[in-house]
Amino acid sequence: MTEHPTSHERRQPSAARPTAPADPRGALLRTPEPPAQGSTGLPAQGRPAEAPTPPGTPGAPASEGQDPTGAPTPSGTLAAATGTPAASGTPAGSQGPPAPSGGHGPTDAPTGAGSEHSQPSVTEPDPHRPRPAPETIPAQSGAEAAAVLSGKERRTGQGPAPGTPMPMRRDGDRLRFVGAATRRIARGIDLDEIVMGLCRATVPTFSDAILVYLRDPLPVGDERPTGPVVLRLRRTDRIPEDRDTEGFLLPALQPEPDLGITAELCTVRPGGALNEVLRGVRPVFADAPAARAALPELIGEDLTVPGGQRAILAPLRGRRRVIGAALFLRRPDRPAFETDDLLVAAQLATHSALGIDKAVLYGREAYIADELQRTMLPETLPRPTGVRLASRYLPAAETARVGGDWYDAIPLPGSRVALVVGDVMGHSMTSAAIMGQLRTTAQTLAGLDLPPQEVLHHLDEQAQRLGTDRMATCLYAVYDPVAHRITIANAGHPPPVLLHLGGRAEVLRVPPGAPIGVGGVDFEAVELDAPAGATLLLYTDGLVESRLRDVWTGIEQLREKLAATAQLTGADHPPPLEALCDEVLDMLGPGDRDDDIALLAARFDGIAPSDVAFWHLDPEDAAPGRARRLARKALSRWGLEELTDSLELLVSEVVTNAVRYTSRPVTLRLLRTDVLRCEVGDDVPQLPRLRQARATDEGGRGLYLVNKLARRWGATRLSTGKVVWFELNHG
Repeated sequence: MTEHPTSHERRQPSAARPTAPADPRGALLRTPEPPAQGSTGLPAQGRPAEAPTPPGTPGAPASEGQDPTGAPTPSGTLAAATGTPAASGTPAGSQGPPAPSGGHGPTDAPTGAGSEHSQPSVTEPDPHRPRPAPETIPAQSGAEAAAVLSGKERRTGQGPAPGTPMPMRRDGDRLRFVGAATRRIARGIDLDEIVMGLCRATVPTFSDAILVYLRDPLPVGDERPTGPVVLRLRRTDRIPEDRDTEGFLLPALQPEPDLGITAELCTVRPGGALNEVLRGVRPVFADAPAARAALPELIGEDLTVPGGQRAILAPLRGRRRVIGAALFLRRPDRPAFETDDLLVAAQLATHSALGIDKAVLYGREAYIADELQRTMLPETLPRPTGVRLASRYLPAAETARVGGDWYDAIPLPGSRVALVVGDVMGHSMTSAAIMGQLRTTAQTLAGLDLPPQEVLHHLDEQAQRLGTDRMATCLYAVYDPVAHRITIANAGHPPPVLLHLGGRAEVLRVPPGAPIGVGGVDFEAVELDAPAGATLLLYTDGLVESRLRDVWTGIEQLREKLAATAQLTGADHPPPLEALCDEVLDMLGPGDRDDDIALLAARFDGIAPSDVAFWHLDPEDAAPGRARRLARKALSRWGLEELTDSLELLVSEVVTNAVRYTSRPVTLRLLRTDVLRCEVGDDVPQLPRLRQARATDEGGRGLYLVNKLARRWGATRLSTGKVVWFELNHG
């Protein structure tokens, strides 16, 4: 519900409260009126040495804040500023005649306003005296109430312009407005929300239009910006115009400017008038000498502002420095700003600037968190042979964008691939940092071609080295597309779900193991079938566990969701991976997620036995020639004769390097998928390095040829030696 801070008074009893017209924008404003002639009331309290004189007595002096008739002046009094009810009724020590009740009890007596330095009376109040009206609202006669209902101003007899709010007449009004405005500004969490809150809180209650300028770029924290100070028009707002305002600045303002097209820049000249106003920090009227010289520099020479005190220029100062300026404007036909309005503008500028400062800091922290999480997770998934991959990551909340969940897919020698998913305890930057270290360790261990249980064992040791409370769960699986088998080891992680081609979904029975970081425990690996067309789903507990359900209930719901999704595409066609991931995430209802979610889906295509050729070669001089003949026959069988020359040359070079240093048989394997892949393995752990051979060298050009002719190539160390591989495009 929108707040209207111009509704000033508390509710009075229905018998004594006149009905006033509501402002078109929701503000119920009243102008204090003098008491009815002939009514009895207490005078304003004077200084202790002065005797109070009843109002209306000939020669009675008017107290400060009153006109000679005893009515409070529009500028406000101490009673109005503090909200303390002034004394009403007859002078102390006497009892006036009772007011006619008309059957509804005594009427409210008119309130008097004391001087600025008056003290509260120490005389005990008479229990028979009429009670004063709350919030120093004077009781009004029938004629005065009619004037309020008509909306006319007391002195001029004219009503306000249609669609415009009444000006704030009392200090209490300003305090209530500042309180409501600062609450609205404080609700914003980012830069745009805070600036919009400032605009919406001030227009139309305080000003008819506002321009907000901010530094470009905004400094963050304690950093010291270099270069000249540049202000950019960030946002404007105004009351919609329905009549001519004599060509002043207001009709030219756009409520929602297109910052990409109409944004205005202002360079603050060192030593200039605008620079001096910004350094002064305090708001100034536009007719002040400093502001008259600064405004053309800020808004341009061609634009003007309403004359008199109808514009306030307020610098926006953050924690360290001035970060912008706000210009409050009123139309020429509206009452001008008063001196007390400078304090209101200062409060609005201070709260807005501090909020902008914090929003910029929050934005920087959110950016750092996003970048950290993005770099910790794979930017793109690899495209290993015989398997297709898809992934999703969802943070726990927008305010906690980093966490300890991660996933990974690591190509291994022999066309295998390692599938990893893990979850570090917590949702902080520390959890993300630990996750990054564990992920790097897992990648290094995978490069050594260790069994899954050994990888988890070394991860457990690494977690203990990082600290005693570094706990994590992890699931590590290795898929072999040639053997159509998968080996899985688990460290306290939820079990994976396998979706078969026919639509049946099953939760794999994997020993759960203890979480990483416990120490002193063994991990067990199991080897299972991975049929072609099946889909393996690895996930973290945020997908299946929440405040509304336990882990096993969520796992059963996940299994049912996968089976139902597979029925939509039929028994012979598995669902697309990307669509499957989206369907899985749709099982989460609103408010049903309070943890990070990492999801990795692997579709097993495998490699058919007819697309694999494998041989053992003895380490002898004739091995390269035999390798060329075998490769030629395999290409002829697959119909890839166009690759014969390139394959024979590269196979000869790689096999020659292998048999030169090995003492055991060399393995040669050809794989036909979307590319032709050749793998040569031996028992020598040293990896070959590409180098530039000199003109006098007799060797050293084999890998140079491989690097030039192959689509990709590489060398991977195994526990029993190494594998050198390369790929050629075909078809």
